Amino acid sequence: MSKRKVVLNFPPHLIDQPITYRLIRDFDLIVNILRARITPNEWGRMVVDINGNGENLEKALAYLTEIGVVVEPLDKEVRWLEDRCIQCTACIAPCPTQALTVDRATMTVDFHRERCIACELCLPVCAYGAMEMTF
Repeated sequence: MSKRKVVLNFPPHLIDQPITYRLIRDFDLIVNILRARITPNEWGRMVVDINGNGENLEKALAYLTEIGVVVEPLDKEVRWLEDRCIQCTACIAPCPTQALTVDRATMTVDFHRERCIACELCLPVCAYGAMEMTF
């Protein structure tokens, strides 16, 4: 089983096409949409986690490129700098995936990297720079 996190950039003429359906049906992949912004007459952007047979995954990525979808690896990552964190918990509420949580027993912040979708909502609320984006 292969797994990839990628960013799919859709040109406006593909917005109404069932592309994720095709990835699931035609290539037998598991597609988890982590983040998406799709607006008529504009470029769409979707961050997806794709799982499946390695050969099928490669064929699916080739299909996307062939139809005009720009595929980019999700190469940015949010880092939690624990030494800068003062445990104020300001980052907890805006996190849509609960990658940042608070342990109620100790009232400390925990960062679960595997849940993070790099949405960057935690960055502006951290006044101490404990959250940063890496590329």
